[in-house]
Amino acid sequence: MSQEFKNRMETVRVRVTDGEGKAVPGAKVRFRETKQEFLLGAGAFDTLKLPDPFTEERVEKWLKLLNYGTLPFYWGGYEPVEGAYEEESRMKAAKFLLAHDVTPKGHPLCWHTSCADWLLKYDNKTIMEKQLARITRDVTAFRGVIDIWDVINETVIMPVFDRYDNAITRICNAYGRINLIKEVFDAAKAANPDALLLINDFNLSPEYEKVIDEALTKGVPIGAIGLQTHQHQGYRGKAYMEDVIRRFSKFGLPLHFTENTLVSGHLMPPEIVDLNDYQVSEWPSTAEGEARQEQEWKEMAELMFGSDEVDALTGWDFADGAWLHAPSGLVRLDNSEKPAYKMLCKLFREEWMTDVTCVTDEAGYADFTGYRGKYEVSSDGKNTEFVLKKGLSEAEIVL
Repeated sequence: MSQEFKNRMETVRVRVTDGEGKAVPGAKVRFRETKQEFLLGAGAFDTLKLPDPFTEERVEKWLKLLNYGTLPFYWGGYEPVEGAYEEESRMKAAKFLLAHDVTPKGHPLCWHTSCADWLLKYDNKTIMEKQLARITRDVTAFRGVIDIWDVINETVIMPVFDRYDNAITRICNAYGRINLIKEVFDAAKAANPDALLLINDFNLSPEYEKVIDEALTKGVPIGAIGLQTHQHQGYRGKAYMEDVIRRFSKFGLPLHFTENTLVSGHLMPPEIVDLNDYQVSEWPSTAEGEARQEQEWKEMAELMFGSDEVDALTGWDFADGAWLHAPSGLVRLDNSEKPAYKMLCKLFREEWMTDVTCVTDEAGYADFTGYRGKYEVSSDGKNTEFVLKKGLSEAEIVL
């Protein structure tokens, strides 16, 4: 077990007892971590395609590495016709992830892009009512299944977005950006008071800091800050990431790097302003690009895991050929594993997971140090579960 990231570890004095509350001395007790507290994720869109042999192979590799999955709730795709929405498919996918001890997240509840076109026939007041009703409906339906949501997406550009008309930019301008943020967060909070609610953006400039500051001042119940880094034009580097962490940690909220892209092929030309404007039919992965991607992912992973302010890191595309046809995945088009995938498995599933055996003293106590997360505890054929949380110093385990 690596000792490099002690910020993710706890030392706890454990008392092992039997079913009658008596101490168990001299017992060999194994603590095997089964799920880290730190969330390492990717888009889990492939779970919507199950069952299918090719998809099953891909999802099996997804599950081997990750413990956090983003599911799509883009309004235009989720409810293409008003009143006909995809609750059943998303519920099935979310429960599949939970059954494999993966934490699901819904993305997003409010966004000007991929919005439902049928909203455009309504006036602004009706659009707002339907947006809030949509949030109430979906967050309520998935409460206890999906308890993490990207509530509103890309609010920095939202008021000035002009590539095409959309209902959300309309109401953002009609009611004001901060008022819209407050309304959608309040609706989500009312539907699920225990949910972790994120604001999310790709624009990590001081303008996003200003939006967050104004929203918090207005009492918006932001639970975590979402930070996107789609790096199709090249890795921005450790110093850039450290600066982002420094600037956004000042709000005292957990940071989630929600959408992160590192390509293993040629880089997108630097003159492209909107990444969506780069349209190619093929974007191959290369051996040189895969070696570069591995080193970039390693540096990002070590930085995020080593930063107390960061709770989650999500690689946006698990497999190549998704958004923009980019070679942005950890596995190739044929599901074969890239070097970055193997490296991340080694870090997150081996080096940064705890598997130790302790022997209790005469009073049934043992000192145990490990990475925070969920554990299977076993001794003499008996098993139980244990969660090592931040700040926990003493615990009793019944075997």
